[in-house]
Amino acid sequence: MLLTLYKSALRPLEIKALLKLKIRGNGYAPHTEPLGQLASQLDDKAFCYAALGKVSRSFSAVIQQLPNELKDAVCIFYLVLRALDTIEDDMTLQQDIKQPLLLNFYKHSQDEAFSISGIGDNADYMVLLENYPKVYRTFSNLNNKTKSTIVDITRQMGSGMSEFTDKKIISVDDFDLYCHYVAGLVGIGLTRLFLAFNSLSVTLVDTDAVSNSMGLFLQKTNIIRDYYEDLDADRTFWPKNIWSEYVDKLEDLAKNPKSETSLACLNHMITDTLRHIPDCIEYMRNVKDNKIFRFTAVPQIMAIATLAKLYNNPKVLTDVVKVRKGLAAKLMLYNITLNDLFRYFWKNIRIIEKKNNPGMPYHHETKLMIDQVKNSINHKRYQQ
Repeated sequence: MLLTLYKSALRPLEIKALLKLKIRGNGYAPHTEPLGQLASQLDDKAFCYAALGKVSRSFSAVIQQLPNELKDAVCIFYLVLRALDTIEDDMTLQQDIKQPLLLNFYKHSQDEAFSISGIGDNADYMVLLENYPKVYRTFSNLNNKTKSTIVDITRQMGSGMSEFTDKKIISVDDFDLYCHYVAGLVGIGLTRLFLAFNSLSVTLVDTDAVSNSMGLFLQKTNIIRDYYEDLDADRTFWPKNIWSEYVDKLEDLAKNPKSETSLACLNHMITDTLRHIPDCIEYMRNVKDNKIFRFTAVPQIMAIATLAKLYNNPKVLTDVVKVRKGLAAKLMLYNITLNDLFRYFWKNIRIIEKKNNPGMPYHHETKLMIDQVKNSINHKRYQQ
């Protein structure tokens, strides 16, 4: 906590927000006990919120600000998909066990007797799966439209994850498809939950396509940020058709992180991610509910701030680079307007632009994409 405060030392609003979040906690109350211990102490719904606070502290804090009915739906949606993702992420799980679990998880999510022990690379994730009946019972209290959305998205995601247990990510199209399954579908599902809660909350014609881009932008940012962590866990998500332009093996980037070749590959990945920003801006411009706007805006702002920090940064290839927690805390606790969103995107795109010096490998392609993003921000800003 002291290190976190130190990083925000010159930003008093961030320090204030960090301290507020520390006192407030992330679920119904700030739980310090292990999740396994809480499972026997809390009722089903309280356990779900405690689990949410343990497996995703930042996400939990933003959820708390949604209207009650929508808050419960999003909490359960997240936990169901977190449980599914835990199965996919367990690299020790044999494929003949993993694939059927992924394919049929949407059925299990409707079965009160379903639980699994011993799966997960994190103790809290394991507890979540072991106590899955608590999630089911809370899920069963949701309205039918919400339940149908959660089951449908879980079915599609499990099927896609199963497909990629054997399939390698070679092309950028493969990369987009994988990110669609694991994140784009989350964006689509959330939008459907928003519209079920309030049909006027998001005024888009083609909600699925733009919602998918929202998810891809976040997922690709995380995949770039987590390069070294995934490499250490023997997981590969960067598309071969990109990294093979620069190195013979993906791990070669970590061996020479400061080389022009390694940084050009990193910047290539970031440039590919920037192409989703115009859709993200279009989505956010059409969110009409203030609480939903904040819920969707916070991760988008964190993503563009992360990309600005990752761009041309050799540390990405040897460590996990993250933005200040104080920024996230401030975004969660203080009101964010559409103009704030535009300002954050513009500021961080300019940071990338200033790093993109002429003569750098992949400079021209990045410059073209930055110009497209800046034009999109300006165009949407003046459409308000």
